[in-house]
Amino acid sequence: MGLGRYITSAVLALAVAGGARAQQSAPAVPAVVAKEYNQQFLMPGSWFHGVHGLAFNKDDQLFAGSVIGQTLYRVQVDTGEVDRVIDAPTGMADDIAFADDGTMAWTAFLLGKVYIRKPNGKTIEVANGMGGPNSIAFGKDGRLFVSEVFLGDALYEIDLKNVDKPEFKSFPRAELRRIAEKLGGLNGFEIHRDDGFLYGPLWFKGEVVKINLETGALTVIASGFKIPAAVNIDPQNRDNLYVVDTGTGGVWSVSLTSKAKKLVASLKPGLDNLAFDSRGRLFVTSMTDNGIYLVDKHTGAARTIVEGKLAVPADLAVVTEGSKETVHVADVFSYRTVDGATGAVSDALRVHGDTHAYPIGISVGPRHVLLSSWFSNTVEKVDRKTGKLVATLDGFAAPVDALEGADGSLYVAELASGNLVKVSPDGKTRSVIAKELRGPVAMAQGPGNLVYITEIAGGAVLQIDVASGARKVVADGLAGPEGIDVGPDGRLFIAEVGQKRVVAIDAATGTKTVIASNLDIGLAPYPGGPPALVPTGVAVAKSGNVYVSSDIRNSLYKLTPPTP
Repeated sequence: MGLGRYITSAVLALAVAGGARAQQSAPAVPAVVAKEYNQQFLMPGSWFHGVHGLAFNKDDQLFAGSVIGQTLYRVQVDTGEVDRVIDAPTGMADDIAFADDGTMAWTAFLLGKVYIRKPNGKTIEVANGMGGPNSIAFGKDGRLFVSEVFLGDALYEIDLKNVDKPEFKSFPRAELRRIAEKLGGLNGFEIHRDDGFLYGPLWFKGEVVKINLETGALTVIASGFKIPAAVNIDPQNRDNLYVVDTGTGGVWSVSLTSKAKKLVASLKPGLDNLAFDSRGRLFVTSMTDNGIYLVDKHTGAARTIVEGKLAVPADLAVVTEGSKETVHVADVFSYRTVDGATGAVSDALRVHGDTHAYPIGISVGPRHVLLSSWFSNTVEKVDRKTGKLVATLDGFAAPVDALEGADGSLYVAELASGNLVKVSPDGKTRSVIAKELRGPVAMAQGPGNLVYITEIAGGAVLQIDVASGARKVVADGLAGPEGIDVGPDGRLFIAEVGQKRVVAIDAATGTKTVIASNLDIGLAPYPGGPPALVPTGVAVAKSGNVYVSSDIRNSLYKLTPPTP
């Protein structure tokens, strides 16, 4: 899984511990009871939250893992039925492997851990403290190998000989045998059952390599890929190595003897992993489409096993042109738009095909759509007219949201520093205009120089004058405030995730009105991660319709005002 440059849990903790400055507080005002808005889903939901790890067990059962969803699933390839096998957070599986005796192993990427589950159902943490454990595979002798990618860059062997002993307590990192380092991003690899060598892709070098597991010696097998994400060996012809290229959506075969490359299939960018069943059928995953597909090795045709319209919908923005409402969605593995009337979904940018950041926050400004990502510490500018990515600004401290001013200046809320940062239109100058924000999540443009920011650690909505830096608390006592927007009547619409509802707040009086309750919102964060792992987005159209992202169902709510 390619989630770029992550910030550490220790840095994220600063956001929750910060906010010591005394602020002008708003009086606690109880929520007003009123008739709620009508609720509907704009599109069907889906399983997974980005699908990554993929492997068959000896009984030809397919298992799939989701990092953001922190869950490991079993998938019926003939019917598309899905069921949970291991829940969050332990089930966070970036990659999955099976030993001959049925032992299953997987990498919990964001937790820095590796787990195994024995055939008797016992789950054991066999490694911890790793820097982004990513790919994993067993050799035919039962030895277990794991790579670090993105947060580290190395290949290790994990010694499993003592895991069944009563005194066993997770292997400290010092007992891992490091085979090689500074490889260039050794992602989804496999160990050949005939020659015992490891074959895998180097994400950052566009190569597929062969590695001696005893010496770490490396040989390039094939090159010229855009972003090779994973390889597998065809069980029907073990001279054929299959490669998925997440940057192009290409599925390739490579002969280990002749080194000849052949394009087998062309899918959309965002592929992440692949697996063969015992019959030699090839299955691939798409993190962007929440999809698993059966690919015909001879014709290149792909049959959908399971798929989603959205992957992990986070922050939202809405644009009204005439009577048409278009919802812009930060979908983590893509930037998408949704027709507010029909629910039709369109790709704007796909991660690794068009961009290398992972959008979490989104806003539509005078000239640009801004995509913010605490995953990659970037704010991206997309031209509204052309839809093209025109600039990627990096070096932020976990940016969660950004707004574009009339003069082209950007205002960026940083989770890790607790700062609101002003960025000049050319991106060269930055200055802090507000400090000690208490776990900022999302922002909305208010009248004049005012912006509103939700503070999840403070349970409040903060108003800041970006010209003077003056601030006040508009409302507090909120349970997990995340997404925010300003409605046509001037009220603030907030996703109060801790209460599974959306409230409208009068910015002058602080009066709260519940407009929708019992919503499927609030994907749980992982231990040590940001308090709003995926923010629940809120966007209010000129008509008064309210759009809310359901990060649990991978869908969008459309809330329409009740009839008088």
